[in-house]
Amino acid sequence: MNKKDLDKIWVIDFGGQYAHLIARRIRELNVYSMIIDPDEISVERIREDTPKAIILSGGPSSIYEENAPKIPRWLLDINIPILGICYGHQLLAYMFGGKVSRGLGEFGRTRVKILDKKDLFKGLGDVLEVWMSHNDYVEKPPPDSEILAVSEDTGYIAAFRIKERKIFGVQFHPEVIHTERGLDILNNFLELSSCKRNWRLEDYLNNVINNIKNTVSDNEKVLCAVSGGVDSTVTASILKKAVGDRLVSVFVNHGLLREGEVEEVSTNLRRIGIEPMYIDASERFLNALRGVSDPEEKRIIIGRIFGEIFKEIISKDPSIKWLAQGTTYPDVIESGRSRRASKIKSHHNVAGLPEDLGLRLIEPLKDLYKDEVRRLGELLGIPREILVRHPFPGPGLAVRIIGEVNEERLSIIRKASRIVEEIIRRHGLYEKVWQAFPVLLKDKWVGIKGDKRSEGYIIVIRIVDSQDGMTADWSRVPYEILDEISRRIISEIREVTMVTYAITSKPPSTIEAE
Repeated sequence: MNKKDLDKIWVIDFGGQYAHLIARRIRELNVYSMIIDPDEISVERIREDTPKAIILSGGPSSIYEENAPKIPRWLLDINIPILGICYGHQLLAYMFGGKVSRGLGEFGRTRVKILDKKDLFKGLGDVLEVWMSHNDYVEKPPPDSEILAVSEDTGYIAAFRIKERKIFGVQFHPEVIHTERGLDILNNFLELSSCKRNWRLEDYLNNVINNIKNTVSDNEKVLCAVSGGVDSTVTASILKKAVGDRLVSVFVNHGLLREGEVEEVSTNLRRIGIEPMYIDASERFLNALRGVSDPEEKRIIIGRIFGEIFKEIISKDPSIKWLAQGTTYPDVIESGRSRRASKIKSHHNVAGLPEDLGLRLIEPLKDLYKDEVRRLGELLGIPREILVRHPFPGPGLAVRIIGEVNEERLSIIRKASRIVEEIIRRHGLYEKVWQAFPVLLKDKWVGIKGDKRSEGYIIVIRIVDSQDGMTADWSRVPYEILDEISRRIISEIREVTMVTYAITSKPPSTIEAE
């Protein structure tokens, strides 16, 4: 279906961590959504897109900052539904004459009391557990507004509506999976816009393949690095359909993989008809990382060496003109590549590659989240065993080792990784949790082994539940399983004397350690 035939929802991106997640949730409700920068808003653009409703995202700014993003006043008067989320909620309150102040802040799960069960909260209960992430709050609501919900603990305004208009603000994030009935709230908002539900992921896949076919010339090849993970495998499969034998796939072993991963990845890729060029660059990467402890520096070094390897491949085949990457939106947003987003950490396939590589970029997944990528994989016929693999960072075990990466510490984290995966698979948890892995700290803990003092490393176990990787909560794994993991690591890895469990959600933490 042509985009012109789709009803559209604008999501105005103020740089929030969840801006694209809002768009992704709207598409989940079968409505086509578009990410719009505030600077792109114009009367001409409104006439061109004819959005049926507008959603204002969250963002890292305070509305009183000098360069805080805003929207033109006339946008509030075009008589279509508007929903402000977090920063968008505060901006609407401010623009309609309310007062926004710096408060105590609310982060993570928060209970809110629903005062009005019409429209936005139609069909919902008296109390909802929602996901908050803010410092500023609406101290005084705008004149001619009505308060729809309040936070139980702080009494802050959690939602309001401009009277007689379809303009709403919510301080919490209905787009994240941890907000109870969040999708129902967004669905209620869409009902107010009377938009058609005619967006499908199948259409997205067909459009991506056709766009690549129309963009890459018949005499040009596409280089695609494959790691065996879901993102790179789906990307390579899309490219295979689009350009056929002009796909040059390469599997680089950077020496930061888990036990048995080279063999597993090679086997899985052959199953879907991809035979990558294999390059063992373990020694090269490890030599470059020696003595490096800073996590950002590690990521940049890894990206640089990948770039150097790609250059060497290109020098032998000048018909390679494109580079395909399995970049997903969480990679983009955490790297701060979204124009207004705050940088959290670099991803080697987003911020680490050299600018002088000389290849044009293809990123077929850059607007999608992991669950959507897996659905694309199903449409492409990729085996389930590949699609359910847990996310594994591009820099590999380097970002699961705090501090310097060396052979001894790699050996420890590999053994611990194998133990964690074996145990959660045996207990049937592998496909129920989003990720499960150990992290090796640089600090040590005094222990007793064999009736002797033993000073060893600390391992942190990280197991989280998520749907898209943008938010996550720590998994309530049964104590007996955690006990089994701890005992096996302590027994089988002599260099470790302490095992701990991470119980912080994302946000405020990230999923990976570095």
